[in-house]
Amino acid sequence: MKMWSFSLIFIDLCYLWHVHAEFFTSIGQMTDLIYKERDLVQSLKEYIREEEERLSKIKSWAARVDELTSKSTADPEGYLGHPVNAYKLVKRLNTDWVLLENLVLQDSTKGFIANLTIQREFFPSEEDETGAAKALMRLQDTYKLDPDTIAKGKLPGSKYISSLSADDCFGMGKIAYGDADYYHTVLWMQQALKLLDEGEEAAVSKVEVLDYLSYTVFQLGDIHRAVELTRRLLSLDSTHDRAGGNLRYFEKLLEKERAEKKKNNTSVTEPPVPHSGVYERPQDYLPERETYEALCRGEGVRMTPKRQKRLHCRYHDGNKNPRLLISPVKEEDEWDSPHIVRYHDVLSDEEIEKIKELAKPKLARATVRDPKTGVLTFANYRVSKSAWLEEYDDPVVARVNLRMQAITGLTVNTAELLQVANYGMGGQYEPHFDFSRRPFDSNLKSEGNRLATFLNYMSDVQSGGATVFPDFGAAIYPRKGTAVFWYNLFRSGEGDYRTRHAACPVLVGSKWVSNKWFHERGQEFLRPCGLTEVD
Repeated sequence: MKMWSFSLIFIDLCYLWHVHAEFFTSIGQMTDLIYKERDLVQSLKEYIREEEERLSKIKSWAARVDELTSKSTADPEGYLGHPVNAYKLVKRLNTDWVLLENLVLQDSTKGFIANLTIQREFFPSEEDETGAAKALMRLQDTYKLDPDTIAKGKLPGSKYISSLSADDCFGMGKIAYGDADYYHTVLWMQQALKLLDEGEEAAVSKVEVLDYLSYTVFQLGDIHRAVELTRRLLSLDSTHDRAGGNLRYFEKLLEKERAEKKKNNTSVTEPPVPHSGVYERPQDYLPERETYEALCRGEGVRMTPKRQKRLHCRYHDGNKNPRLLISPVKEEDEWDSPHIVRYHDVLSDEEIEKIKELAKPKLARATVRDPKTGVLTFANYRVSKSAWLEEYDDPVVARVNLRMQAITGLTVNTAELLQVANYGMGGQYEPHFDFSRRPFDSNLKSEGNRLATFLNYMSDVQSGGATVFPDFGAAIYPRKGTAVFWYNLFRSGEGDYRTRHAACPVLVGSKWVSNKWFHERGQEFLRPCGLTEVD
């Protein structure tokens, strides 16, 4: 019986196989295939539509970036001299190209994905994007630029106009929020909301912006505006749980505030005045912040008519130095006390390009010496890259060193190497002293303290980038091929604290400088000691 049952099952299976496999034997069954094929065609058309839509996005992206690269490669330094262009390049390489890679699901040629994988090793990082955003905020603060001006990209001295989108502004706000920098968070979230209210299409929604903005103004202590913004958020998305909870909490705080006012017999009938959305910038670690930034903007310079009359121009031969007898250098007074001079036509264009060429491969993030420990470290108040050039790197370095020696009358034998620095977007060096204030500084070794500074300007800067002295209110602007010189120490060897100076953030342009620090040793007979402390 069991064998008989198994045989029947086998026969049934064979019959079913023949029924499903031999469609050609029955037109009636083949009609089903017509409908299956129709379904497949519809599915294929949907696939083609989605692929075309995906390719359309990729083509649109490629066309937009192609247009950008044609502009940027024609004048790289000029293009990146606009800080918005620099920020968007970093953001594009760190964030947007990754999104495009996800969009390109398959690459039949294997060329693009392979190339992108290789190139991504050299792309900016998340830290770079954050740094670029903070650089824009630094420019915003120093030069008192509102977010709308930066977003529209119409900056003084720039031949380029580059705008920030609502998504860009939202990204700026998120970076500030991540640092608990609520002042800038509000400014950039408000700008993102403004652009969205004006009808700009964006990936970010008003609800997302309002979510950040409402909580941030609450952190700044503005409960009334937090309530107003949260209510607007809920009018757009009534199911937003966090906003609903926040609103109840904010309203309880307002009720408590009203009860306190009533208890203290303070008027509670007057409605709160609508907030302008402008909050006070918090104070930071730099005591002369306002003075320093005002000088960067060209404000507060203490150049009086009386002082101006004491400033002169002359030909300087370095006290009959043979190198300057036939061709003396042009010397111009920039300030009377302390005495700061500018020398004209110190470096030729060819020498500048050679020095830049030598320095570029060696450029590294500039460091500062910790005043307590004496250890070199990175700092947010010095944003630039620098390199040190030896005389044997190229004859032009030796030639420039000898020229500085001839002009100043000081020996370069105990001076430091030629330092070359390049300031990028928002590049700066906040107020500092060039000389060491630490007695018995081991880093000074046998050469002594930094006696004098010789600063070569190797580029013009379209806007910003001045060298300012907050103590006495001087601002000196970069001029390509010129150099400025001052003494950091009195003749007695005491530090001249008036020489505390700063390199202002570069608003538009790329600032290249090189400098030579002359040390005390070896100058005993070239610059003899004075009889008093302030000689």
